[in-house]
Amino acid sequence: MVKGLRSPDLMHLDLMRTYNASRMQVFWKLRWPSALPFLFASMKVAVAISLVGAIVGELPTGAVAGLGARMLTGSYYGQTIQIWSALVVASFLAASLVGLVGIANRIALKRMGMTQ
Repeated sequence: MVKGLRSPDLMHLDLMRTYNASRMQVFWKLRWPSALPFLFASMKVAVAISLVGAIVGELPTGAVAGLGARMLTGSYYGQTIQIWSALVVASFLAASLVGLVGIANRIALKRMGMTQ
């Protein structure tokens, strides 16, 4: 995201200074639109990582519900089908959440007049 905020061309920043734009105007009209693709890329990574973190966070707590608890219960009783089913559900959940972020990305870029 920081790379996206710093990505505007120096010529564009100079043009904004020529028009005597305030810092907020430079942010909203130049830096924010150039950082938006980076925001959605980082959101895709964050969604997948947060799902893994939630599953791993369930393991040591002794939770009775959730995907991490399902995998832990399956490993206790040697039920590999239960473990694999939890992994498959987690992968489908992650894929659907990343897909939703991708759809939001397309909508936002289309509203801004950008194409991918």
